[in-house]
Amino acid sequence: MSSVIWTVILGETPPPRLDKALARDVPEEAHLSRSRLARLIADGAVSRDGVVLTSPKAAVSEGDEITVTVPQEAESHMAPEPMDLAIVYEDDDLAVVDKPAGLVVHPAPGTPTGTLVNGLLHHFGDALSGVGGEKRPGIVHRIDKDTSGLLVVAKSDRAHHGLSAQFAAHSVDRRYLAVCHGVPDPADARLLGLPGISAEGAVLKITTGLGRHPHDRQRQAVTFSGGRHAVTRVSVERALGPSAALVSCRLETGRTHQIRVHMRHAGHALIGDPVYGGTRKVSPKLPGAAEAAAFPRQALHAERLGFEHPGTGEEMFFNSALPDDLEALVEALAGARDDTTA
Repeated sequence: MSSVIWTVILGETPPPRLDKALARDVPEEAHLSRSRLARLIADGAVSRDGVVLTSPKAAVSEGDEITVTVPQEAESHMAPEPMDLAIVYEDDDLAVVDKPAGLVVHPAPGTPTGTLVNGLLHHFGDALSGVGGEKRPGIVHRIDKDTSGLLVVAKSDRAHHGLSAQFAAHSVDRRYLAVCHGVPDPADARLLGLPGISAEGAVLKITTGLGRHPHDRQRQAVTFSGGRHAVTRVSVERALGPSAALVSCRLETGRTHQIRVHMRHAGHALIGDPVYGGTRKVSPKLPGAAEAAAFPRQALHAERLGFEHPGTGEEMFFNSALPDDLEALVEALAGARDDTTA
């Protein structure tokens, strides 16, 4: 396998450990993130004066000459699979995909094939320059299997590094549409009495920590001691009678199951959510009750995605219409509103 060799001269007052110093001083055009550098160190691809450095904590000094050997992309161990994908945008660096509900994003022990990554490997073919030393799409964020909507994937190390930095800085514009039980009201004393919930005009702001559920490792839970900081802003797009609403959820952070857990915490769980939905139901006396009870997935759709292109710096924005199943659910429930206002 061919390789590219980068020689890095550490500048003034470098961080005291190897991985941090390299992350600061490696040429920008190498597109090597700190995590990628850590893997290269562990693989024996980093040396100083001919001596291989295998610890990311190795001490370094100003003026040290560090050699980083970066293998060129190998073929992915994941198999390409032909798949009908909705590619909203694509260039040499990245692609934006409108994912249907039911499609897993990345192979895992329970779903080794039939995932979005398998389909993208087939779609990209030889146009994929690779990420992290392997010819594979760079997944910089994910949406749940049964959530539909937009996500961006990297086709190059440059894009992977740049997009990952934007997600880490919470500068990516992400808006989801969801159908929830009840109609959230930022003036509701019950809501404002819950920990972590406040109002910003017509917007409900939910600020908590999120961590593993203490009794179910497959679930996330709200916490106010530890966990990862999470902020969701919720506004009502359309009241669907007294028992449901179409809401907009803007993510300031992007944690696992964030919207689903935050809406459950607020007492407005998503319709169809098999994990966080609880036992709440739309009253059988109201239109749309049967459709809500039978809805087979969490009613959540990644509707808007905006970011800065990591290669050109251009601000890019994409929107996705509600899929047919969610549109039908909204219209069925909207009949309840029409009945109550007649």
